[in-house]
Amino acid sequence: MKILVQKFGGTSVGSIDRIKAVAEICASELASGYKLLVVVSAMGKSTDTLVSLMEGLTDTPNAREQDMLLSSGEQVSIALLSMALSKLGLKAISLTGWQAGIVTEAKHGRARICSIDEVYLRSLLEKGYVPVVAGFQGITEDGEITTLGRGGSDTTAVALAVALDAERCDIYTDVDGVHSTDPRLVSKTSKLETISYDEMLELASLGAQVLHPRSVELAKCYSMPMRVRSSWKREDKGTLVCDNAKPSMLEGARSVCGVALDRKQARLSIVGVPDKPGIAHSIFTELSDQGVSVDVIVQCVSQDGFTEVDFTVGRADALRAQELLKSIAVKIGARETAIDPCVVKVSAVGAGMIDQPGIASTMFKALGDRGINIQMISTSEIRISCIVSEEQGELAVGAIHDAFGLAPQG
Repeated sequence: MKILVQKFGGTSVGSIDRIKAVAEICASELASGYKLLVVVSAMGKSTDTLVSLMEGLTDTPNAREQDMLLSSGEQVSIALLSMALSKLGLKAISLTGWQAGIVTEAKHGRARICSIDEVYLRSLLEKGYVPVVAGFQGITEDGEITTLGRGGSDTTAVALAVALDAERCDIYTDVDGVHSTDPRLVSKTSKLETISYDEMLELASLGAQVLHPRSVELAKCYSMPMRVRSSWKREDKGTLVCDNAKPSMLEGARSVCGVALDRKQARLSIVGVPDKPGIAHSIFTELSDQGVSVDVIVQCVSQDGFTEVDFTVGRADALRAQELLKSIAVKIGARETAIDPCVVKVSAVGAGMIDQPGIASTMFKALGDRGINIQMISTSEIRISCIVSEEQGELAVGAIHDAFGLAPQG
């Protein structure tokens, strides 16, 4: 049984006309010989509407009731798409996350999938049905409804594809694939025909919003091919995310495949830190214990027995992290703390970095030539990230994109 899983995001099912268009896409894949399972998000911005209703009542919603509310958005989408498929003469059945056998951990708002009982889904596929499954949700072993957090529908689709041993998981969205950078930042970008899991995971983690990192991580773990496609351009094959992506000779010569911009950053500093063993552990353990995730870290050279430690956190955690840092400073005898909430992280990503020298110098020269000051640097085998001022973020993306020749040729 040749199975394909398709996922359609909120914009793809944002109106009745869009739902009809999605039904046509599904019908086309069925006609090509696939057994089909479809995952959908809530329509358009309906989740935002539900959040607004909730915020009109309380600033501190009960986590269980919040999941109960937000999970309702997808139920509208699955019912309407099932009706649209039925009108085309296809056998379709809508299923909530729990009806589809998706069991999660007992954590509201950001639950992870523990298991999927695929027996019922397989029986439906064998009988010629198209199961239309609500993304973003599941159920605990105790019968409580949970949601998976941001990007949860992508994760739902990949998890179902893995459970069903599908041939591929297609993610339909409002872009035609993975581009060398955000087309809203640079006028001429290149669409990638293929990209490796590692490269896609880095780009997704660094601010590219095409796929959620959790879905890419899951796909990589089980070697599940993903294809990012446009709901508006049915003939376009989009970008294939897979193991050992094999680009064309021209792409293979490129050391960098994409540039990402993460606007959700803030920089914190703790100054006059006693330079002695165990101090870094004291600082970052307390932050970690309070649920603050730290990204880039730089420690200055010691002077007169004191040093300075700078690091970045997500902007949403910045004020809380600053208050914690003030308390930490008192405990360890540091002089003062500071915060700059107006920084961004710009990153160059590419598997070709591993064995090609000069990547960092090219990137730094491109930024320097545009008068962009680099505040902090972090690297991995396939990524170089720089913290720069927020006002220079988009300029930095363009400079790096140009420096590595990522615009379409010809």
